[in-house]
Amino acid sequence: MKKFLLFILKISIVLLVVAIALDFGFTTIYKQSKNRGKIDYVFNSSARKYDVVILGSSRANNHFVSELFEKKGLKTFNYGMSGGHLYEASLLLKLMIERKYEIKNVILEADLNLSNDHQAEGISAKYLPYLHSSETVRKHFENEKDFNELYYIPFYRYLKFETRIGVRETFFTSIQKKSKLILNGGYYSLGKTKGNMKNNIANLNPLPHNKYYEEIKALCKTNNIHFIAIMTPMCENVTGMNYFDKVHKAYPEIHNYENAVVENKYFSSCGHMNDEGARLFTNVIIHDFFKSKK
Repeated sequence: MKKFLLFILKISIVLLVVAIALDFGFTTIYKQSKNRGKIDYVFNSSARKYDVVILGSSRANNHFVSELFEKKGLKTFNYGMSGGHLYEASLLLKLMIERKYEIKNVILEADLNLSNDHQAEGISAKYLPYLHSSETVRKHFENEKDFNELYYIPFYRYLKFETRIGVRETFFTSIQKKSKLILNGGYYSLGKTKGNMKNNIANLNPLPHNKYYEEIKALCKTNNIHFIAIMTPMCENVTGMNYFDKVHKAYPEIHNYENAVVENKYFSSCGHMNDEGARLFTNVIIHDFFKSKK
């Protein structure tokens, strides 16, 4: 029995050492990455200057064409993240401020994402390699129910989110394989593809006080950044469009542009415009908020 317990102890020590080594190796690779996605593009950067920073979900990523802002002399990057929530957008802005970005305007897509204040695990996992090296990241995650496991167990986070930050992604990061996510000023065009052209949001309700929306708004105020919150368009075949009225009632400062583009020919799916629709919409936003710029 004594030999068996000693054997188990030795195996446990070996596994712990391997886990610590793997954790160190994976983390070191991610801390050197700058072109795999928008999170590492910010985390491993130094001060940048922008006239316009765009935040939000896919309804920001696919709807605001950075090139059109640039043509008006506005240095712009679209940091919208498909699948992301306000949870991830708030942390990204915190990291920008921590790195002393100079930002004049933040455009936040704030509409359907106001209905929740939890993380989108597939996107938030991209922050986890920096959990030990950033106090800002640690504090943002510390109230999550699995924080202790993620923070204290070596390599656990890479195993739990293997499809996001595991072996394959770490390999691509190590060879500096560039992704499309940071091309075109962060804007991702959906082209002319067609998806589901019907949607039902009748049971969706905005939270009366979305923690991460309020965080973003407060960060902008504290850092003298002009905050522009915008509801973006949906297609014609939507049930429950009074959701946007609910948003306006709860957050009257959010500009309602859900009907700025309405024809289905401008949409790739009911909640996402195609490139033609995005360009039409972006020009409306530039005209309404930046028309004095050259």
